[in-house]
Amino acid sequence: MHDRSARASHPPDKHRSINNRLLLALPSGRLDRILAMSEPVSLVRGQRIDSADQPIRHIHFINRGLVCMVKTTDDGRTVEVGAIGIEGVANLLPLIDVPKTILDVDVQIPGTALRIGCEAMRAELERDEGIHRLMQRYVSFGLSELARRIACNRLHHIEQRCCHWLLIAHDSALSADFPVTHEFLAMMLGYQRAGVSIAMGALVKAGLIEHRRGIVTVVNRPGLEQHTCGCYRETQGELDDFLPPGKTSPVFAA
Repeated sequence: MHDRSARASHPPDKHRSINNRLLLALPSGRLDRILAMSEPVSLVRGQRIDSADQPIRHIHFINRGLVCMVKTTDDGRTVEVGAIGIEGVANLLPLIDVPKTILDVDVQIPGTALRIGCEAMRAELERDEGIHRLMQRYVSFGLSELARRIACNRLHHIEQRCCHWLLIAHDSALSADFPVTHEFLAMMLGYQRAGVSIAMGALVKAGLIEHRRGIVTVVNRPGLEQHTCGCYRETQGELDDFLPPGKTSPVFAA
């Protein structure tokens, strides 16, 4: 199966500007059709892509950068529920025909996305069973990741959780440098700022990262991976099962 998928891989120079793993999992012809329906857009830090309780008008395939699903409580506090980067889409609800979002979706690390109208994407899912199956696998992965994030936030040490978040950010920023402040990370992780500062300071002292003027630089990626919890490795393993790097998904193998 994997050999057949490898032969179906995209020519090395045909889609070199595409980083989104979900799109790259499509066979070349299907990818071309999706790209023809899409438009490239910039993602600006702080930009709100979707607002809670409002209609979702577009699906954003993240091509570089990181967006976060954020829950705001009635007292104004916010906490990250999930983070999405180049593995998928900014909001998976339109893929299961839910017209309104239940969370805010904000850009945290700037970048780019490929945007498709929800109606156009819905029509494509109805027309192409292969794309529909891939997107359903992605929805299943997204729900699994949500459950893992809840467990991680409840059970794992803040230093491990910081490493986990930084690894996710590093994967999707496509750069060793990306913007992160202690205040922002504390808000996203639902933790006290002082505790986050101590954890980040320990990572700097260990030589894993540098952090100056709100910019994190990943210095020792293997070290970060050793210091994080098992959640990051579980996530990457699930992704590789149905979105093999550099190959068309086995979903499309005969």
